[in-house]
Amino acid sequence: MTGAQKLRLFLDSNVLTGGVVSRWGLDKAVLSLCAAKICRLVLAEAVREEVDRNLLLHASRLSSEDGERLLGHYHGLIQLAKPEFIEYPQTDLILSSRHIIRHEPDVPVLLSAMAAKPDWLLTHNTKHFTQTVARNTGLRIATPVEFFRTLSSLLR
Repeated sequence: MTGAQKLRLFLDSNVLTGGVVSRWGLDKAVLSLCAAKICRLVLAEAVREEVDRNLLLHASRLSSEDGERLLGHYHGLIQLAKPEFIEYPQTDLILSSRHIIRHEPDVPVLLSAMAAKPDWLLTHNTKHFTQTVARNTGLRIATPVEFFRTLSSLLR
């Protein structure tokens, strides 16, 4: 990787939501890398829709002031990161690709990641985004912990 190339990170909704909601942690650290433009956030429409729903639900459980602040932080992140947007996959492709991942709601996410060809797909959902799925799709799938461990080993 040269200095001009940035790692392109495709975040699953659980990492993106976790980073927005948490005060600190590796999800937040991933978002910080994207907001600082050290890495490039790849944001699929399928993920964005889920994150929007999750954050609205989370915000509704907070005071109105805290809920507005949370949503403001999310919108600020998107403005800072200037993500690469990936369109929602076509319905016929989703239906014909149902076999590639066990959990049906993850099909559009996985198809979006395959179309984007990111350097990393980061997720906490290792139950569905298995190493078999990674091998069959050619995607490098990891949790934020595994991602940072790999980065750390490269810097030694």
